[in-house]
This record gives sequence, C-alpha cells and structure tokens, in this order.
Amino acid sequence: MSDREKEPPEQLQRRDRAERTGQAERAERAEREQPETDAERRRRRARFLRELTEARELRDRVQPRRVRAARLRHAMRMRTFRW
Repeated sequence: MSDREKEPPEQLQRRDRAERTGQAERAERAEREQPETDAERRRRRARFLRELTEARELRDRVQPRRVRAARLRHAMRMRTFRW
C-alpha cells in the first residue's frame, strides 16, 4: 500500500486540489506570455461574475436569516433617503 493510499480522503482531496491549482497557475503563466485578447478577458470576467453570483445565491440559501436582515436594512436605508 502506498503512502498516498494511507492518507485520509480529506487530505487526498486537498492535495489533488493543490495539484490542479498548480497546473492552472502554470497554464495562466503560459497564457500571460501571449497578449490577452479582449474576448478572452471578457470571457474570463463573465465566468468570474457567474461564479460570484452563484456563491452569493448559495450563501443566501444557507443563511436565510442574514439575508432577511440585510434586506430589511436595505429597505430602511432606501426609506430614509428621499429622491
């Protein structure tokens, strides 16, 4: 049995994630050597914004009380500000 097989699953996942991150960094470095086009930048930005929105929606689902309080605070702020 190899050392890697003896490791707990969480540690294996962490190591795999780190290896993938390293691969992604190397790929990004290779891409940086070539000038980035506007289309690539927009595509990367769109992906980032999609992931950010997804993360916010997930947070809203798992913490409904916090979301409700934030919504009420926002409503109070809007009421106190007169156009």
